[in-house]
Amino acid sequence: MSQVALRLPDSLHQYAKQLAAQDSASLNQFIVTAVAEKISALNTEAFFQQRAALSSRQKFDRVMTKVVDRPPRSGDEVV
Repeated sequence: MSQVALRLPDSLHQYAKQLAAQDSASLNQFIVTAVAEKISALNTEAFFQQRAALSSRQKFDRVMTKVVDRPPRSGDEVV
């Protein structure tokens, strides 16, 4: 486990403490969770960017020609 010295503006520190208390978590747990969520979001964005780079409009159109033209199932209608 690593330790990091973190400098926060007083207002951000107080707000983070309040949110941690509302979540029944320590400030440390709150910050660790916030960092983990940010890393997850950035990794997810990178994953979809990589996947998009492998695709093309031609591949999309080729797949879409295989879709059978029929009305949507009950409950799947666009309203």
